[in-house]
Amino acid sequence: MAERVVLAYSGGLDASVAISWIGKETGKEVVAVAIDLGQGGEDMEVVRQRALDCGAVESVVVDARNEFADEYCLPTIQNNALYMDRYPLVSAISRPLIVKHLVDAARSHGGTVVAHGCTGKGNDQVRFEVGFNTLAPELDVLAPVRDYAWTREKAIAFAEENKIPINVSKKSPFSIDQNVWGRAVETGFLEDLWNAPTKDVYDYTQDPTANWQSPDELIIGFDKGRPVSIDGRPVSVLDAIQELNTRAGAQGVGRLDVVEDRLVGIKSREIYEAPGAMVLIRAHEELEHVTLERELGRYKRHTDQKWAELVYDGLWYSPLKGALDTFTTHTQEHVSGEIRLALHAGSIIVNGRRSEESLYDFNLATYDEGDTFDQSSAKGFVQLHGLSSKIAKKRDLGL
Repeated sequence: MAERVVLAYSGGLDASVAISWIGKETGKEVVAVAIDLGQGGEDMEVVRQRALDCGAVESVVVDARNEFADEYCLPTIQNNALYMDRYPLVSAISRPLIVKHLVDAARSHGGTVVAHGCTGKGNDQVRFEVGFNTLAPELDVLAPVRDYAWTREKAIAFAEENKIPINVSKKSPFSIDQNVWGRAVETGFLEDLWNAPTKDVYDYTQDPTANWQSPDELIIGFDKGRPVSIDGRPVSVLDAIQELNTRAGAQGVGRLDVVEDRLVGIKSREIYEAPGAMVLIRAHEELEHVTLERELGRYKRHTDQKWAELVYDGLWYSPLKGALDTFTTHTQEHVSGEIRLALHAGSIIVNGRRSEESLYDFNLATYDEGDTFDQSSAKGFVQLHGLSSKIAKKRDLGL
């Protein structure tokens, strides 16, 4: 039996060409593995059959939509994870799940090599290979696009020369990655930072002015940091993301134009659409403001940022990321309640909060009759709070 390569298969040109190329160049059989992350587009059975038509000895489709939502999107919500305070990790959180299923497929189908189609300029090569090396260091890794300097032109020529059954005539100026959590677009004229995105860049969102006269107000319910209802209707995490993609997308919410710092050391310009993600993170963060004790909330804002950086940098399976997951789970114990918000003209406006776990005390906060705050204790508190600074300043002034 020939050695087998387990290939991350998207159904696109490069991945389809890779099936034939790997067979011809290495003599190994290819097992194609496609992961359904709610990306939409082609029917997954069509994708599965295409891999076989291109020469794969086996082709597997994994429906990982709920797994992705529950085990990858949910922690992103609970960590309010925005890389560089903007990007909700659309691609970054999908890679460790793909790695997991490729490793599983390698073990169940006798694979000794795993393959991906990443370039040498991007972050995904790191996310894939660090994941493989952590979960299955015994597997070799093949990266033909990176290691053999493939270009689109080379891939098309190879496909035509070898009569690979895939349409190579359609040429998009963009490189696109998408799943239920969002959509990432780069390359083409977007590489000039002065060029504004045109309407054909977007797919998950409408023009923010399209529904100017009809803002959408809704209520999102959480239980221990997990979204469980929209407008009182029970939802799964996947349901919540999908519904909010539609409703927030109709209001133009979730469009992001970002110049980000890639792990390899270069800056890149990315256009993201993540309507559901941005709404859920905003609502969850607001509920934490209501339910987390002050010092815990302050500290968690630091760990949220670090969690996002670790995931962006491909360290999903790292010890520090695991330790932060344990910490985050503990912080969510009281993050239950409802957030009311309005979606309008590309904006998310929170206008209501309620929770049985709230630390907001009306009688302490009010300035009207019924105020229970003892203002007489404030004078001594202020004096003691600044005492160390006062003593240091006196020393500095020689007093």
